Amino acid sequence: MRKIGLEEHFVTEELVGYGAGTATVARPDAWREASRRLLDLAEERLPAMDAAGVDVQVLSLNSPGIQAETDPAVAVARATAVNDFLAGVIAEHPTRFAGFAALPLQDPQAAAKELERAVTQLGLRGALVNAHTQGRYLDHPSLRVVWEYAEGLDVPLYLHPANGYDAPHVLSDHPELIGPMWSWGTDTAAHALRLVFGGVFDDFPNAKLLLGHMGEGLPYALWRLDSRWGFHNHHGIELKLGNPSAYLRRNLYITTSGVCSAPPLLCAMLALGADHILFGSDYPFEDIGEAAAFLDNAPISESDRAKISHQNAEALLKL
Repeated sequence: MRKIGLEEHFVTEELVGYGAGTATVARPDAWREASRRLLDLAEERLPAMDAAGVDVQVLSLNSPGIQAETDPAVAVARATAVNDFLAGVIAEHPTRFAGFAALPLQDPQAAAKELERAVTQLGLRGALVNAHTQGRYLDHPSLRVVWEYAEGLDVPLYLHPANGYDAPHVLSDHPELIGPMWSWGTDTAAHALRLVFGGVFDDFPNAKLLLGHMGEGLPYALWRLDSRWGFHNHHGIELKLGNPSAYLRRNLYITTSGVCSAPPLLCAMLALGADHILFGSDYPFEDIGEAAAFLDNAPISESDRAKISHQNAEALLKL
C-alpha cells in the first residue's frame, strides 16, 4: 500500500546552527547521528524509504529553522533560499519528495508572500511552522495575513514543536522533561488551543492545521475541553461554533509521527475520524521502518489504513 509521510525533516549546512538549542535535549551520540541524516537528502534517505515501503516524504526544515533568526531581513532571505533549495531537491526526485515551505514569520507580510510564492511557483504543499517566532504565536493579530493566504491557497500549516519561549516553573530542576520527552507536546497543544480561542478558525473557517505526534494529546481532551468551557469564565471570548471540540474536529488534521502505538491511534480515530489522520514517521528522529510497520499492522480496517497511509495526504496536499 502506498505510503506518504508528512513529518520528514532535513537541514542544510547553512542552517545547522539554528538547531543548537534543540541539540541540548538529546544525547550527544543520538544528536550526531540525527544531524548526519538530516543533511542527507538522497544517499541514505531513499534506500531507507525503499526498505520501509515509504513512497513519498513531504520534507520540512528541521526545528526551529528560520524562526530562530532574530533579524527579519535575514529570515526572509534564508526562507527564500531554503525553499528554492527544497524545490530543487524535489525536482530531482519528483516521485519521491514533496515539501512544506519555511516561512519568515518575523515579517508577517513577507511570510504570506513567501507562502504564496512557495505554493504557486515552487509547487510546495503548504508550510511547516516550528512553535513560536521570537515569542509570537500563530494567533497573533499580525499573523492573520498568513492564515488568510493559507486559506486562500487551500494549503495546511503544520505546527511542529520547538523549544519553548520560556520553561514553566513545574519543570525546574527537571531538564529531562524539556523537549520531545514532554514539554514540546504540551506547548504545541496549548498553541493549537490558542488558535481556537484566539478566533483564528472563526475568521478562517476553511483553514487547515496539522499537528504531529498523534495530535499532541488533544484527541483525548475533547470532552473535557467542552465540559470545562461550559463551566469556565469566558473572559469575553465566545466561539461561533459553541464548543472547542467543534474546531478541532473541523480544522485539525493529525499525523502518526513519533507515535507507533495502537491505543492512541484508535482513540484519535474515534475522536477525529480516520479522514483527519495521516501517516508520518518523524524521520530521522524515529525509525522509519518501525513507523511503516506499525501502520501496516495496526488493528484498523483496510479502508481506514488506506486513508491514513496515502489517500488523506493525496487529498489534503493535492498529491
